[in-house]
Amino acid sequence: MVEYGGRRGEIRWSDQTLLPLRPIKQFSGTVSCWYCDFKFSALNEPLFRFGRRHSRCLRVWFSIGVVFSLAALLGVTLIILCELVRTTLVCAGNTWTGNSLFGLASVIDGLHISLPNMVYLCLSSVICVFVHELGHALAAASEGVHIEYVAIFLAVLFPGALVAFNHSSLQALPVVASLRIYCAGIWHNAAFCVGCALALVLLPFIFSPFYIHGESLMVLDVPSMSPLYGYLSRHDVIFSLDGIRIHTIEEWKQTITMLTEQTYSISSDQPSVNLNVENGYCIPQSLTKEIAQVQFKGNQTYCPKELIAFASMTCLDVEKYTNDANRNNIHCMDAKDVIKLKKCAYPNFKEQALTNGSSCLCSEVESCLTPMQLPGLGWVEITYSSLECHNRRRSLFSPEKHSSGEKISCLQTFVYVGDLITMANSIHLTSYLPRWSIYFMAYLPNLLEKLFTYACHVSMVLTLLNSLPVFFLDGEYILEATLHCFGLLSSRMRQSVRRCCLLVGTSYSACFILQTIFVSVS
Repeated sequence: MVEYGGRRGEIRWSDQTLLPLRPIKQFSGTVSCWYCDFKFSALNEPLFRFGRRHSRCLRVWFSIGVVFSLAALLGVTLIILCELVRTTLVCAGNTWTGNSLFGLASVIDGLHISLPNMVYLCLSSVICVFVHELGHALAAASEGVHIEYVAIFLAVLFPGALVAFNHSSLQALPVVASLRIYCAGIWHNAAFCVGCALALVLLPFIFSPFYIHGESLMVLDVPSMSPLYGYLSRHDVIFSLDGIRIHTIEEWKQTITMLTEQTYSISSDQPSVNLNVENGYCIPQSLTKEIAQVQFKGNQTYCPKELIAFASMTCLDVEKYTNDANRNNIHCMDAKDVIKLKKCAYPNFKEQALTNGSSCLCSEVESCLTPMQLPGLGWVEITYSSLECHNRRRSLFSPEKHSSGEKISCLQTFVYVGDLITMANSIHLTSYLPRWSIYFMAYLPNLLEKLFTYACHVSMVLTLLNSLPVFFLDGEYILEATLHCFGLLSSRMRQSVRRCCLLVGTSYSACFILQTIFVSVS
């Protein structure tokens, strides 16, 4: 944000000024019922000297920013107009065809900011505002405009910052030079957003001497409310889900989504019970005779604590995968013992059956038993190990042996039965594994990754907001300076056009934001 003397939004000479003509104290402040600020001028001279020393390079840099900001001002305004027209037509038909062009509805709808994430948000906001105001200050210094002070303020509950310039020096500048100053904040935020995105891409290479990225997932925290609390611990390394190797957080999310879709597809075919041969295990028939059968109360099955009901399935070939889940073929078994046995079928059992004629792996003296799940509840095997074991396994085995899936004794497996999406979102994971078992090192990449992610998003939001033709934002000053380029317009007509554009822009922007929030909430 930029502040200068004279009537707000008018670039013309005036004997009156809102800024003091003499230097203010190095530190000062203002406090009222709805507004408070903190002004400081300690950086005035260093920034001015730097701007004058590198004025030629800075002018070229900020001239590029003028082109970008004017394009952003026009583009964002057109997008908002198109969105309002589209939404009005859609609402008139009482239908909704999707998210907005910005995707803000989906972002707000899925926004769950915890206390630690709020710290990242506040810190990234401070950094992005600093980058924004630094752009204004450097652009002004490169044009020979002295900085009066830098202020950090809190208006009602909205924080912000501004750079106040010497009024006389600012009024003497040509229009193009003024545009470089007004557009500098938007341009710096856009460049900073690109820089954060680039840093996220290069982060695995930067940390490669100390961390391995994309080999496995490591658990950073398991809250006490998580359904995996007591099963996974901090610094455990997750190896696979249902035998599917997991390397990154994106693969974790994709696999969870795939398994959830499979669960619901089976539930739609068998609404009363889920039986999936891919989750079946070959149980020796001699063992099933010794196990007590499940108890029934009406149509519901009941097993003792920590036991799960398993039903037998016919597993001869792909044409005979039928459900034999009658009361005589249902048994209560311990999942910890069952998952140690081999599976009834390959993961791609249907393709195997078409090529080999049979996909069943059970022998004649074994029965294929699969867990009975309630509709909507998933069954997933989670294979993991400790960080020490993972590092020891990496040092003992070559990449060829590692990729061949050689069985390592320190790998452990447990079964989770329940809502998979809730389970996946309940723990904190990272794709970075420290090369050495030094636990405090485990959190550094995740901290920087989150900080860069939040800073990228906040900087992008500041770029879009300040590009709008809205009162009290940079778009107001950019619009005013741009209108001065049209010499055919009189001063009075320019002010009328400016006020009309700002009123329409502010109204449309407010409607767009409120509409986006309403759509996401409803």
